[in-house]
Amino acid sequence: MGVAGCGKSAVGEALAEALGAVFVEGDRLHPPENVARMASGEPLTDALRAGWLDAIGQRIAGSVAGRQSVVAACSALKRSYRDRLRGFCADIVFVYLEIDRETARQRVGQRQGHFMPASLVDSQFAILETPSLDERALTLDGTGSISDIVTGTVGLLGGKTL
Repeated sequence: MGVAGCGKSAVGEALAEALGAVFVEGDRLHPPENVARMASGEPLTDALRAGWLDAIGQRIAGSVAGRQSVVAACSALKRSYRDRLRGFCADIVFVYLEIDRETARQRVGQRQGHFMPASLVDSQFAILETPSLDERALTLDGTGSISDIVTGTVGLLGGKTL
């Protein structure tokens, strides 16, 4: 989880591979209307995110029901979004990839072929609620290498798959 450009997709794919888990790319589950809004520079509202979060939660729950470990890439910027995902899988652990605003802007600005413009980075930081101590969440430096982040995550999880 984290703001645009923090590395959710790259880290998520690598972490899923390291854990032998299914990978769910949250960006692919946005309805076309949401993608069009973001591409035009309009941030999503909570109401517009609800169905998207449910689609991700359903994928997570489906994998868990099939006894498969799963890693999902999803911004999950607010506590209420994470709570909604927990409704599908109470044991979910969030990995928060923390980065600063300027790094996020640079990374998003350098991406090619992605619908999210760098102009929306500020709106993501504006609504970001970092995980609280009472949440099952790990906070890692999103500016590290993918390999280091994956190694750190696996180490903090104690090698357990979730």
